[in-house]
Amino acid sequence: MHYESMTCRILFLGTLLLAVHACRNSPEIKTGTPPGKSEMEDLNIYFVRKDKERIQNYIERRNLQMFESPTGLWFQIIKGGEGPAFGEDDKVIFNYECSLLDGTKCYSSEDLGPKEIILGRSEMEAGLNEGLRMLRPGAEAIFIMPPYLAHGFLGDRKKIPSRAVLVYHINILPSR
Repeated sequence: MHYESMTCRILFLGTLLLAVHACRNSPEIKTGTPPGKSEMEDLNIYFVRKDKERIQNYIERRNLQMFESPTGLWFQIIKGGEGPAFGEDDKVIFNYECSLLDGTKCYSSEDLGPKEIILGRSEMEAGLNEGLRMLRPGAEAIFIMPPYLAHGFLGDRKKIPSRAVLVYHINILPSR
């Protein structure tokens, strides 16, 4: 028994000495650009380009007449509505269907009831916040949001998967 205990101690001390030696002899980390930053930027550019291609293919297959905003939100206003466009702190009530590019329905007012938000105060996708500001009461629109304007790399951890492009069909209701 004493021999096994001594062997374990020697192995533990040897491992500890190797770890300390490896840390002391590792190259210094230089300040400035973290390792891999340019690779991450290249990967992000690649994903943005691929998402744009997927969105454009979706638009072409469905023969939609959509426009792209400077942020990358794709939109088609089907019905213009009346009155002033919505702005900061305005309450917006709308029916909606949120789906993936493959048609899988994620959320809808049919299942959950109309959505009621206050622009600039309610938590929502950046693309939805941008798109709603283009609309007026009574408007109908389609928004297509790349992941960076929707739920990003993680999704919502419920029905929206990671890196999902979202398609919103919106119908603005009169304010209560």
